[in-house]
Amino acid sequence: MNYRHAYHAGNFADVLKHVALVAALGHLARKDSPYCYLDTHAGRGLYPLDAPETQRAGEYRDGVLRLLDAETPPPAVARWLDLVRELGVEDGRLRAYPGSPRFAAACLRPDDRAVLCELEAREADALRAEFRGDARVGVHARDGYEALLALVPPREKRGLVLVDPPYEQTDEFDRLIVSVAGAVKRWPTGVYAIWYPIKHGGASDRFLIRMRATGIRRQLVAELTVKPDDSPLGLNGAGLLFVNPPWQLDAELRSALAWLQPRLAAATARTGGAGANAAATGAAPRGRWRVEWLVPE
Repeated sequence: MNYRHAYHAGNFADVLKHVALVAALGHLARKDSPYCYLDTHAGRGLYPLDAPETQRAGEYRDGVLRLLDAETPPPAVARWLDLVRELGVEDGRLRAYPGSPRFAAACLRPDDRAVLCELEAREADALRAEFRGDARVGVHARDGYEALLALVPPREKRGLVLVDPPYEQTDEFDRLIVSVAGAVKRWPTGVYAIWYPIKHGGASDRFLIRMRATGIRRQLVAELTVKPDDSPLGLNGAGLLFVNPPWQLDAELRSALAWLQPRLAAATARTGGAGANAAATGAAPRGRWRVEWLVPE
């Protein structure tokens, strides 16, 4: 596996993923009973921004860094920014960007639990070192898809699964769909959040068509792009497919993405990438956002 998330830490796709993740976990915390967070492709907990691989691409500059001092963001974005500052700001500067495990751990209450799966040995070791001493967090060096089917349902009966694979393998979408469908069959009340890239070629559209065909109910799509969907120049956008999203998460994400998209697209445009401002409808000349039900109740 050649993928290293450190090259992309804090970019616009991370912003979308982590704003939505923090919002969804906040909804789960509104009930007193404990929940379980399962991360199938966890990566690291924290990405130092002065690391060579992070500096090489510098994608955080057009992502989190553009938003850190923004005024009056919507509630979901504000909660994410509070955690970014708490976990990554030191001496008034953003020194590191948290990964999904660190955001999730910051959201856990004393009786909640996190299960972090990471196949790459060095990343798994880094996770163990970071969360050593936190009894709420367990790290498994194992295949995320295999773990997904083996570890659900959790003993807590409530929880959220984040599936965020690197999409390097040609059969990635096949494994993803089979694994998620199997997990939903085993744990139909769980919340699932599946991250996917939007690139030239329409693979994300075909993925959504196939997920609709599974017969799984309550599928919600949240997408944000900073370039045209058919641009051949790499990552144009990203999406999250939620299964069983918490009540009113869709409205919260609409507010967040309507605010985020024009700012992130404009930031990318200034560095030679995407487009300009978003219209009030969610459309932009060179980017877009949407939060829509793929499959309703």
